Amino acid sequence: MPTIAILFVKYVDKFNYRVGRIVMYGIFLMIGILMWSSISKAAFTIPAFWTLEVAQFVLVGYYLLGGAYSIQLGSNVRMDLFYSKWSDRRRAWTDSFTVLLLIFYLGVLLYGGIDSTLYAIKYQELSPSLWRPLMWPIKVIMCTGIFLMLLQAISELLKDIAKLRGAPINVV
Repeated sequence: MPTIAILFVKYVDKFNYRVGRIVMYGIFLMIGILMWSSISKAAFTIPAFWTLEVAQFVLVGYYLLGGAYSIQLGSNVRMDLFYSKWSDRRRAWTDSFTVLLLIFYLGVLLYGGIDSTLYAIKYQELSPSLWRPLMWPIKVIMCTGIFLMLLQAISELLKDIAKLRGAPINVV
């Protein structure tokens, strides 16, 4: 494999690994927000209108920023009926084909996400909820997560190609 491909895989994998390890603690932030919601309703009898929406935003960040880490670890959903019995070479062929579909999907998703984010910034789009926060910050996080997943998918494709060529790339 060309050195640039090996460096790309190395840096993308390292970066997404670090982001994933940090973002995985976001679940505790979401639990704290939802706990505050429950406590404020029970103890103060004043519902906090912002808590549900902030918890949803945290969940979006949790899933999308952690998506690349999930792809990297191979913890994405895979039909294992036949896959586990296949040779490494056949798995690499199948993975390289399916990751091309993933790259296409993520590219279309990123294109739409950027368009939506630019609209939200230009018109200062607000959520239609009672709290009415600005939408562009969460849309920027969504686009960032999709971009990181796209980079990781390309990294996985390069690793599959290297495996098919008989010189696997091992990083992380």
